[in-house]
Amino acid sequence: MIPAYFANMAPVPFSRLRFFSTPVDFGKKLKGKPVFGSHKTWRGIILATIAGVLFFWIQKMLYSHGIFQNLALVDYSSFPVWFGALLGFGAILGDLIKSFFKRRLSIPAGKRWIPFDQIDLVIGALAFSCFYYIPSLFVWIYLAIITLPLHIIVKQLAYYSRISNQKW
Repeated sequence: MIPAYFANMAPVPFSRLRFFSTPVDFGKKLKGKPVFGSHKTWRGIILATIAGVLFFWIQKMLYSHGIFQNLALVDYSSFPVWFGALLGFGAILGDLIKSFFKRRLSIPAGKRWIPFDQIDLVIGALAFSCFYYIPSLFVWIYLAIITLPLHIIVKQLAYYSRISNQKW
């Protein structure tokens, strides 16, 4: 899931770049509300997918040198690098779908929506991973549980390092 976690965070440090900054919904509205919102851009989808591939490749290399073999939930040597694209794209798509529902419920962008803000990437990444690998129910539950505290820790680190303006 590390590729999915980093994919979910990838758009934030690059938010000031102008390339592909067009909103995914092209500014359209559905019943007077944004479909996804202006902060959900094509740049984010592209960067998240690339980050998924990059971090999966790093994990695969570390696994081949024995560093992560005892901690891994899967045998990375049997997975292609493009599996990271599935995790990255799935994570950001999960976030996008969650944003769609937040807009329908009139929850402002950036406002907390617990637990969906934390598990959207898990659901999306694992759902897309099923195109190549079907995780066990244990993996789904385990990742949903550990993602909440990880989300809080990462948000705190991003806030105190001034990467994000939201504390949590």
